[in-house]
Amino acid sequence: MTILIWIGAALTLIGFAGIIWSIVAVMRARRAGLDDTALRARLQRVLPVNIGALFLSVLGLMMVVVGVMLG
Repeated sequence: MTILIWIGAALTLIGFAGIIWSIVAVMRARRAGLDDTALRARLQRVLPVNIGALFLSVLGLMMVVVGVMLG
């Protein structure tokens, strides 16, 4: 079951990297001084990546927990 733990840890790290990327992208968009519609458009492009990264991170953490409980 150690392989399940390592795969889960890798998925969690990939998801965490996506969340960090989303935070950096939103901070850059806010600093760019865009008007309201342009800012909303950029945030709408970042939102699916953020939700996908969060899902991947949660899935990885669940795999780690299951691997620890079974192992």
